[in-house]
Amino acid sequence: MKKAKTPTDEDHLMEELTLHELCRFCDADKAWVVELIEHGVVEPHGTGEAEYSFGQISVLRARKARRLERDLGINMPGIALALDLLEERDHLRRLLGRFGLAS
Repeated sequence: MKKAKTPTDEDHLMEELTLHELCRFCDADKAWVVELIEHGVVEPHGTGEAEYSFGQISVLRARKARRLERDLGINMPGIALALDLLEERDHLRRLLGRFGLAS
């Protein structure tokens, strides 16, 4: 008999989250998420806060941003830069892997 699956963080990433849901998911307030948007860390769908929804990539970036702020004390411009650099590193590693050059 199969066990009933309990919801996990990954389950929430299958669908878009509202602004309120993203705040809860990241344990943050609305002002913090709005600051993420202003710094280009996340990109909402919708035209205003009441209509904002966030796709999987934005949700993952917001979660990483929260950890960078909490664990390392990085400010918002630093978070934006760090996430961009981490994504570039991952992209380059994937390219190297395609050519059998990854370490």
